[in-house]
Formats: sequence, structure tokens, C-alpha cells
Amino acid sequence: MKQLIRTQDGRQLAVEHYGKPHGRPVFLLHGTPGSRLGPAPRGSVLYRLGVHLIAYDRPGYGDSDRLPGRPVAHVAEDVATIADTLGIERFGVVGRSGGAPHALACAALLPDRTARTAALVGLAPRDAQGLDWFDGMTESNVREYVNAAAGPRQLTAALEFRSATIRADPAGMVADMRSTLPASDRGIVADAGIRAMLTRNFAEGLRSSADGWVDDVMSFSTDWGFSPEDISSPVLLWHGEDDVFAPVSHTRWLAERIPGAELVVERGAAHFGALRVLTRVLGWTSR
Repeated sequence: MKQLIRTQDGRQLAVEHYGKPHGRPVFLLHGTPGSRLGPAPRGSVLYRLGVHLIAYDRPGYGDSDRLPGRPVAHVAEDVATIADTLGIERFGVVGRSGGAPHALACAALLPDRTARTAALVGLAPRDAQGLDWFDGMTESNVREYVNAAAGPRQLTAALEFRSATIRADPAGMVADMRSTLPASDRGIVADAGIRAMLTRNFAEGLRSSADGWVDDVMSFSTDWGFSPEDISSPVLLWHGEDDVFAPVSHTRWLAERIPGAELVVERGAAHFGALRVLTRVLGWTSR
């Protein structure tokens, strides 16, 4: 069920609800690129968990208006606006891939409202001291961040071209992507249901433009607007050891700096392994 919510500055946010309507609220923050239609457990599974899952398009994706120059920290205000509109005071937050830094922003900047946070296969800040940021990262992602360093114009040109290709054939893009994945991820994406979900996700997120994708990459490449050390609520960090999109060293770096964070690194798993553990993680987050 899609719901359109207005922010105080007049922007529109597209929100989707899954699971038990009056269950324990958990925000699910999508990957990059992505949308509110991204990977999530089935509604019947969420209902049994007692979870009211709330997903929304970040600015520039799907049906949400763009917010040019947004830092990662912007998410806290948007999540608070959605929660206020829905009459929700406290909630859990789960972020996967590009959603993971945004989930940590909620934990840092909404400490009285974010009860528990899970960040799956996420990145560390671009200026992370002592971290070889590109080590182990696939060439396509390295290229994105090199373009971001050259400025938004170069990045926009590159991602608009890729977005147009995806819009023309999102299912083909998902099929082509499989050949570049580690073995464990190929096995997960071989599932027809997962492929269909990823196809809907990419098609919706990029159906109008690459704006959300561009703004995500720029936000990851600049000051996030908060420090991981500021987080005081329970945090679960999960990563597949063989991830090539966001190397596991990023999550290990975060675990050393977030007070009391629980770190789970799974051997033999990679980026899309986060989909396999998502139900379990949502159960932890909604306690």
C-alpha cells in the first residue's frame, strides 16, 4: 500500500507498508540504487513476526521528490517526519547496502526514537582513517566513487547512461549482473522470486531518472553529518565475508567505533547474503 507523505519543506515521500498494520514498527531502508519495492520478507512472514515494516523511496528515487546535495544525515529528518505522520514514537531501523549508512544516521541522530538498528553489508565513511576504502571493491563501484570525486556532473553523466540501460531492460540487467557475482550471491540471485523482486526494485527506483543514485553516491563520498562514535543504542552489523560491492573491512571498521556494536561476519556469504538473513535481523530489530 503506497502512501504519499509531505515533509516540512514541501517534498513528497513515497511510503510503502508491509506486514502487520499495528505491529512493532521497523523502517527498512533500501539499497543503492533501489526503491520502497526492494527486497523484503513476504507479508505473511512479517505478520507472524508481528512487524509493521515501513519502506520509502529516498529523495530522487521512485515517487519521492529529489533533495539535491543531501548528506547521509538527511534521512533522520525524513524518517522522523514519516513516523510523526503515522503516530509512531519509537521504532527499529534496518538498512541494507546503501541503506546501511542511513540506518546508522537514524541511530546517531534520533537516539530517543531509534530503539535498535541493523546495518547490513554497508560502507564506512569515505574519510575513514586507517581503512583502505577501495580494497576488495568491484571495478564498477570503484568507478562510481572516482566519478563522484570529480564532481556531480561527471557522475550524473555516467549514471544517467547506466540508468537508461536499466530502464530499457531491468530484467536483463539483473541477469547480466549474475555473471559478476561471487558464487554464493549467484546462488541467491538464481531464485526466480529474488530476480523478480530485484527487477521491480531497480525499475521503480530509476524509472524517472538517476537522481537518487547520483545523490546517494555523492552523499557516501562526502561528510555523512554524524559520527559512528555518537551511537548509543543497540546496533547489529552483518556482513558477508566475500562481498565485492561493499568490502567486509568497512563493517569491521565501523564495529571498532560504534560502542557496543554486535558484529556478525559470515564466511562463504557475500552481498546478497543479506537477503537470506533479513527475516532474522528484522526479528532482532523489532524486539
